[in-house]
Amino acid sequence: MKNARLWLIPAFAILVTAGALIVSGDAQPGTVKQIVPGVWFREGEFQAQGHCNNIFIEMKDYLIVVDANFPSGARAAMADARKVSSKPVKYVFDTHHHADHSYGNAVWTRAGAVTLAYAAVASEMKRVEPGRWRQNAQKRKDVAELNMRSVELPKETFTETPHVIDDGVRRVEFHFLGWAHTRGDGFVYLPKEKVLCTGDAVVNGAFNATGDSNLENWPNVIRAARKLAVDHVLPGHGGPGGKELFAGQLQFFLELRNAVAAAVKQGKKLDDIVKTEGARTSTSITLPDSVKNWTGDLFLAKQVKDMYGELTQNKPAGEINAK
Repeated sequence: MKNARLWLIPAFAILVTAGALIVSGDAQPGTVKQIVPGVWFREGEFQAQGHCNNIFIEMKDYLIVVDANFPSGARAAMADARKVSSKPVKYVFDTHHHADHSYGNAVWTRAGAVTLAYAAVASEMKRVEPGRWRQNAQKRKDVAELNMRSVELPKETFTETPHVIDDGVRRVEFHFLGWAHTRGDGFVYLPKEKVLCTGDAVVNGAFNATGDSNLENWPNVIRAARKLAVDHVLPGHGGPGGKELFAGQLQFFLELRNAVAAAVKQGKKLDDIVKTEGARTSTSITLPDSVKNWTGDLFLAKQVKDMYGELTQNKPAGEINAK
């Protein structure tokens, strides 16, 4: 069990140490940018603190915030939300259960907000916590300071999608499109503004953690997302972009599958393509320059391992790693 959970070490710590992280050239962690009137994108301090991105959506009388973040990220996002609007935060939507997107839940609810998520997010929290919480509390002061035994579950969940909040001024749709990064990936869609908040199902850079994923189905989720009328794609990590993020993310997973499938066809074993030396894991698999924005050398080894597992065991990586 211990070895199966090594991937839970925060990805930002691994990638920064190795210098393997590739991010978009215009990355501006800790800054807030207006995407369309009433919608702001806050880029998280990923390398420094592991924070995810947040999106602030202004309704008639209140704000909706996308992702609770880590506790320290929640406090930073809360402060920035006050700078762009005097309206209170009413809802905070967890796009999925991972620590950097949900561990700040209690920070928001203590300030009066209601946390919201697709039902599978809460189910995943119940499945993997409080074990992961304890691991993070040993490494992160902001988690330990909450003095809680586990992550606070979303106060409200839904199963029918899209779940809609419409106050007559703005319509916000919450979609579940299938198991990709996690079993509960949620998307936030503003149809009038053509804005899609993707959580970690679509990212802009080498941020794809695959330990809880379904790599076979992930491309299908991306294809479903890009069927929506979208001009602005706001990812869980990396800078904001447009529809090109769908194309890049999709191509990355197709190239990863093709490369690992070729190795399997050649009869190679996992030890032939993924090597571990001390604390460092590397892979002989290379991907084309066309997807280099999504490829980090050290992180790639884990992605290769998970893809190899899916191809040879015929089950999602998330099920394999749950053992």
